[in-house]
Amino acid sequence: MATRKRKLYLGPQIRRLRRERGLTQARMAGELGVSPSYVNLVERGQRPVSADLLVRLAQVYGLDLSAFSEDRADDVFAGLNEAFADPLFQNAGITREDAHELAAGNPVLGEAVAALYRAYQAARGELLEAGAAGRAGPGDPVEEARTFLHASRNYFPPLEEAGEAFAREADHSAGGLFAALARRFEEKHRLRVRVLPGAVMAGAWRRLNRHSGEVLISESLDQASRAFHLALQLALIEQSASLDRLVNEAKFESDAGRRLARAALANYAAAAIMMPYEAFRKSAIELAYDVEALGRRFSASFEQVAHRLTTLQRPGAEGVPFFFLRVDAAGNVSKRYSADVFPFARYGGSCPLWNLHETFKTPRRTLTQIVQLPDGSRYFSIARTVQSGAGGFDAPHAERAVALGCAIADAGKLVYAKGLDLDAVTPAPIGVTCRLCERPDCAARAHPPLRRRLIIDEHRRLATPFSFAFD
Repeated sequence: MATRKRKLYLGPQIRRLRRERGLTQARMAGELGVSPSYVNLVERGQRPVSADLLVRLAQVYGLDLSAFSEDRADDVFAGLNEAFADPLFQNAGITREDAHELAAGNPVLGEAVAALYRAYQAARGELLEAGAAGRAGPGDPVEEARTFLHASRNYFPPLEEAGEAFAREADHSAGGLFAALARRFEEKHRLRVRVLPGAVMAGAWRRLNRHSGEVLISESLDQASRAFHLALQLALIEQSASLDRLVNEAKFESDAGRRLARAALANYAAAAIMMPYEAFRKSAIELAYDVEALGRRFSASFEQVAHRLTTLQRPGAEGVPFFFLRVDAAGNVSKRYSADVFPFARYGGSCPLWNLHETFKTPRRTLTQIVQLPDGSRYFSIARTVQSGAGGFDAPHAERAVALGCAIADAGKLVYAKGLDLDAVTPAPIGVTCRLCERPDCAARAHPPLRRRLIIDEHRRLATPFSFAFD
């Protein structure tokens, strides 16, 4: 039995052709040898285009008939069908028949809708890639600052050189780092360092009082934090020009982004003073990157050492490339650095299957884990809780967890992997974040993946929270 040909309703194309050539309906009708009313009905979609009219259109206007073929309508339908299958239109009630009618009845509009959807997909893809690579978007000063650090691989030679210069000049033998810093303030800047009760500091941890010639530090801080804040204040005074030059050489879309980047550099400079590059790198190798042992050697906290380990990127004298993440108990990410090793997401929390989140159940205990991303890449990580805030029974504080990790190829250099058969351990299957992870069998999933179509079946309940298609 012969297949019935579908009638061609090409009103939008005929109308566009006529308008592009500056013709009235009467003029076009005359050139085609038909009545003006027929052209009007065709353009309004109330009459199909006959084969004779198609031939005349091709002869009079030099057209390629393939522009009016059914294959073109099929292509438009395919684009519309893909667009309307997106979860974005889940509640719109659009059917395949609706897409067919639009493709056949108004292919110009159909092509426009399909093109708009492709542009949306491209923009969404760029956003996902930006999230994985850590690139900043307009109007986000925090991401601007993070992108600035990432672009420099979290390594800034002028600040490292200043830190090592201080180490050469300072006398640590009498009272340690804090005393050496206090002497530096007094001898070079005529500023006296005083440690005052928290009540006197009125909630501040550090304050520079130029009028009285004092640098004030809260006694509520532990020894590592006192030294860090004093080193930070010294960096702000002695390295101000370097900090300005580094941020002014970069391009920031907002003043807030530039200021945040400058503050991050000042913190970097303080860490370089506390843990001078070469001495710290050699100790890290000697101690097999034992964070707690390094903290005791350099009078620094677990978080300070972990963060400092991500900066060992001096050409020819690199350390293990580490990535670093800090989260709170709710999973909010407050600090991260990827070292071009781990593809952190720009927005959203981390994977709940990462044992980073388990550390809150065992405070101050270091956990290790081998993890694997959906692309097969494996990483070794350690995680532990850290506490920030002033000391005291009823003083406010924040409990967070930090993770420090590296590619599995470098794990053998870490004391934490000693005795482990890294190839025999089954890695934990994690994702970057739920929105970007497409693992179909994850019971811990909090959100469906952005790039997949949800499948809603009221009569079937799986162990996973969401079902989605891979077509």
